[in-house]
Amino acid sequence: MSHPLPHPRRRRRTSLRAALTALALTAVGLTAPTIAPSSAAPAAAPVEAPDLGDRVIVFDPSMPTAEIREQADAIWQQQVDAEMSEERWSLLFLPGTYGTPSEPLQIKVGYYTEVAGLGADPSDVVINGKVEVYNRCLTDGPTQPYCVALNNFWRSLSNLTIDVNGTGQDGCRASANFWATSQAASLRRVDIRGGNLSLMDYCTEGPQFASGGYLADSRAGEVINGSQQQWLTRNSEVANWSNGVWNQVFAGTIGAPSEAGFPTPPYTTLDQTPLSREKPYLHLGDDGDWQVRVPSVRTDSRGTSWAGGTTAGKDLPLSAFHVASPDQSARTIAKALDRGKNLLLTPGVYDVDRSLVIRRDDTVVLGLGHATLTAVGGATPVVVRPEATGVVVAGVTIDAGTRLSPNLMHIQGRPGRSGDNRPAAAAPTTTLNDVYFRVGGPHIGKADVSLRIDADDVLIDHAWVWRADHGVEGFTAGAVGDTDRWNTNIGRVGVIVDGDRVRATGLFVEHYQEFNTIWNGERGEVVLYQNELPYDPPSQADWTRPDGTLGWAGYKVADDVRRHQLYGGGVYVFNRNDPSITTESGFEVPERAGVRLHHVLTVNLEAGSIEHVVNDTGARVDSNAPGVPSYVVDYPAP
Repeated sequence: MSHPLPHPRRRRRTSLRAALTALALTAVGLTAPTIAPSSAAPAAAPVEAPDLGDRVIVFDPSMPTAEIREQADAIWQQQVDAEMSEERWSLLFLPGTYGTPSEPLQIKVGYYTEVAGLGADPSDVVINGKVEVYNRCLTDGPTQPYCVALNNFWRSLSNLTIDVNGTGQDGCRASANFWATSQAASLRRVDIRGGNLSLMDYCTEGPQFASGGYLADSRAGEVINGSQQQWLTRNSEVANWSNGVWNQVFAGTIGAPSEAGFPTPPYTTLDQTPLSREKPYLHLGDDGDWQVRVPSVRTDSRGTSWAGGTTAGKDLPLSAFHVASPDQSARTIAKALDRGKNLLLTPGVYDVDRSLVIRRDDTVVLGLGHATLTAVGGATPVVVRPEATGVVVAGVTIDAGTRLSPNLMHIQGRPGRSGDNRPAAAAPTTTLNDVYFRVGGPHIGKADVSLRIDADDVLIDHAWVWRADHGVEGFTAGAVGDTDRWNTNIGRVGVIVDGDRVRATGLFVEHYQEFNTIWNGERGEVVLYQNELPYDPPSQADWTRPDGTLGWAGYKVADDVRRHQLYGGGVYVFNRNDPSITTESGFEVPERAGVRLHHVLTVNLEAGSIEHVVNDTGARVDSNAPGVPSYVVDYPAP
């Protein structure tokens, strides 16, 4: 989302800061933790854990709170600044209660770390304490600290209950369970009780910015949005939601605020979610066997999937999965798919030199601990064949490699053959839950298109498609190495949708070198779209189309599309490599009644400009008023 050097790119209304006691964070250096592997679970554990590798830690409620905290803290100490590392972790909690009122379990979550309960329901694992993410201090000088959540990516919390307990913390830290994150950091199936949930960290000195996240199938009391720029809350229940910056979207959420005053406050609210399918999760069955629950599809839904009992769906035994490890070859993993196995990807980075091809109906690919597939030799790491339906891919990050890949994921189909008027399928042909794409960052990356969807009736449920605006590649030419980055890390388009009736709940696409998203299919529907245009074009000439149009829109609906809907969308500009660059429009759509955008905006972050919000409608944004959005309530106007 933002490069790791301090800059004034995100100025915010100071009224959003809570008037609470400040607590300075000190950036912690990396240390290698000494942690027992999951295969060496404590003797008191009621269930023997399967061998999921040495980066899966299984905790048991009989373990002393101090011991759990010590192991979790060791991982956090290693991962708090490990943004571009290859370490991956999954911290799993067996059913039971952890911590006590007088000795709560308080842990923090760093990069590439998953924290999840192993119960069938969120109430099966109760943490008396906190599971938190604080601002990351990129500089910790006493006079100019720069502590923000803008780069707090790649972490997750799911399937448990938190009884918020700040005993032993100072007054500010005790005031909430903090989850100060940006992209690729989901909260799912979480029940927050007895205290506030804050989506920003107001206890550190500095600007306290946060930029985008995702809450689904969860319940919370008071939610403090604070400085979160954009956020999607889907199929959840909240007692109250306070604050909003640019773009907060709610779908099927009990207690969601009204959108009547938009853009003041900037809320977009759908009473129901048209189509949803929750992410599969690992849990223990009644007989103690390890299983993967695959939730059923819901239509026109509201509230959590577990409010009336265990989430509807089917359980797959672990024996139905090939448990993959990073030391296995892509050929070995692909053969397992061909044999009819589902995939459970244990934490780590996988080198994928040939496509993992999904051909069988109802195949499940589930990643633990942000398992990452890296393209090697120009491969397309994941391919879903047209004959496969009911496929679910969840919890996986897909990285571009150093040779150009045509795609990082290709959901194949026969676009245009089914007909626009055909009813939507009863269930998505493919569902993506928490699937992330990355071009550049930890190493040079090249991919023409990151996510290509040719199939009809696909559901995207939280995806971050990111051409990295910062990393450790060692670029030098241009501002923050941007000229080198532009010429080396190749990502032409983030997402291309050719299939009909493709839906997305939470689509984040950033920094691609032409259109960030191209939607060619009919009857597409998106609930929350967030985009930043690329920071790194060296000049206006590099950011001008062959026909002379200034720049490429962040969201493009093809000229021949007849029906399309978008609820809550934002396109941001920060041309730090050349602040004189301008872009004609943030959104570009055909002029017809069936193509409708509801609550969209553009905003200047510090440099560059966008002339219009949609086509030729909406006021210009530029560096004369950084951070002040230009809104269009409805396009076309009613």
